[in-house]
Amino acid sequence: MNAASRPRVGTRRSLYLGVCLGLSLATEVGAQARGSAGLTERLAERATQTREIVYFLQQPETHAFDLYHDYTETRPGIGRYLNVVRPGSQVSNPSAILLDTGQPLDTRILRGEQINAAGLDIGEPVRAESEVVLIEFPPVQPGHTTRLRIAETYTDSVRYRTEGDELIWDRAFGRPANAVVLPAGWYLTHSAVPGTVSRTPDGRIRIDFSNPRLDEIQVLLVARRRPR
Repeated sequence: MNAASRPRVGTRRSLYLGVCLGLSLATEVGAQARGSAGLTERLAERATQTREIVYFLQQPETHAFDLYHDYTETRPGIGRYLNVVRPGSQVSNPSAILLDTGQPLDTRILRGEQINAAGLDIGEPVRAESEVVLIEFPPVQPGHTTRLRIAETYTDSVRYRTEGDELIWDRAFGRPANAVVLPAGWYLTHSAVPGTVSRTPDGRIRIDFSNPRLDEIQVLLVARRRPR
């Protein structure tokens, strides 16, 4: 190859940069095409999530606590909500209302084969001990949303218990906004996760937790009974 037919240094550099730029743009466009649905799902998982939950602890020797959780459904055509009970917990007294109207909703507790018979997908294998609370409501219309409030009572002797004279609450939180209200007559001594401590109008201690993560936070609380 003579000097006249050999590409100049500047030309080779331009060709190299052009190829790199083309590959970079193709990769970026491909990533956007592949990742748009995933990005939307991730944003909905935390940044725009509207789930809130408040736990009201009964006296610890009962291992029981009441709760309510609020949830906004935005998907057109969806007309039911499934709350899968954690292994080791037992659920009772479920109820639900439409916060938009105050309308009470039908709720059912399904166990084991009842879940399969109803054709429900609970996101995990159905076992004999599986429990799910089923709430049905009018399907969401296009351009509208439905705000639900679901209330339940749980008993869980593993995650809510006493050790000596101390109350122990040891439970993972996956929602972005979570709060625990201690039983009457108890005060907080330790919290493994940062929270905001306040007092309810009836004098109980409330701890609010904000979870900005995409996974769970393991909340461990220790409390003592107030001296009489």
